[in-house]
Amino acid sequence: MEATDREVIRPPKKPPLILRMMVILLFVMACGVYICSIYSIQISAYKIAELLNIKVMDQQCNATNIKPSEIPYVHYPKPKTYNRGECACNPVRFFAILSLQRTGSGWFETLLNSHINVTSNGEVFSPRERRTNITTIVKTMNEVYRLDWFSSASKNECTAAVGFKWMINQGFYRHRRQILKYFKKRGISSIFLFRKNILRRMISVLANSHDKDARPLNGTHQSHVYSRKEARILAKYKPTINATLLLSELRQEVEETAEAIDFFKRTRHMVLYYEDLINNRTNLNLKEVQEFLRLPYRELSSSQVKIHTAPLSMQIQNWEAVREALEGTPYERFLYEN
Repeated sequence: MEATDREVIRPPKKPPLILRMMVILLFVMACGVYICSIYSIQISAYKIAELLNIKVMDQQCNATNIKPSEIPYVHYPKPKTYNRGECACNPVRFFAILSLQRTGSGWFETLLNSHINVTSNGEVFSPRERRTNITTIVKTMNEVYRLDWFSSASKNECTAAVGFKWMINQGFYRHRRQILKYFKKRGISSIFLFRKNILRRMISVLANSHDKDARPLNGTHQSHVYSRKEARILAKYKPTINATLLLSELRQEVEETAEAIDFFKRTRHMVLYYEDLINNRTNLNLKEVQEFLRLPYRELSSSQVKIHTAPLSMQIQNWEAVREALEGTPYERFLYEN
């Protein structure tokens, strides 16, 4: 009887295996979510700190006296070939001198380069391989504006303005739409430089072409001279102008230069004429150029000597034919203007 009356105590039933596996899986998932959340918070904190650090670094290079309208034209280039060091936060303006051959652009560029804070790198697109397509053009411009382009104009001082000279018949007009887009995107200021008297430019082009073959200066060709003696030697040559084509050629040049100015007027730009600069070189015009580039004012100088100074009647071989071709036309004034 005692054996049958004794209460039998059974061990509790274990939960099914599937339920235990689900509990373990949920626990692992919860731990995974927790660890991922902690990791993502750390990454976010790192990114925020990094962004804040970049922002602080940029703010260190942002001059407080720059107007909001000027910000698109202020740059802090980072060359690949060297470290700007103490000049790293010196703001730099980008510019391009847009011109034609024999307009005084070489003389004008020497004036700019006489400023201790300006680097103008000459005709970088004179070699054809640099202007074969828009890709090579952009690559070249990027090097110039990154301050990785080295020329005789490169300065040891902190650069405040950097640019180059571009003849509009050196790939410029052909790719003008893409170039305009690049100028606007990069905040590049355009300086147009032309001659009012394009007949004189034509004479200079013909004379320079003759000098390349004749080499009258001790067997060498020089597009620009630095002594009056050399200038007098080169000025002796009197070119013959095709009077039949003269009117149409003058008209074409006037239209092309006007179209270039009109097309690029959507960029920050200024228009200069050689005659105004040569007659007023130490006063208003050069001051305006320095103000345009936001440069500290300096007296600019050049040692180049003007070659053709005589009246046109003494510089053209077939003067009478040229005079007859232009008299009574809108270009008659070119015959007598300096």
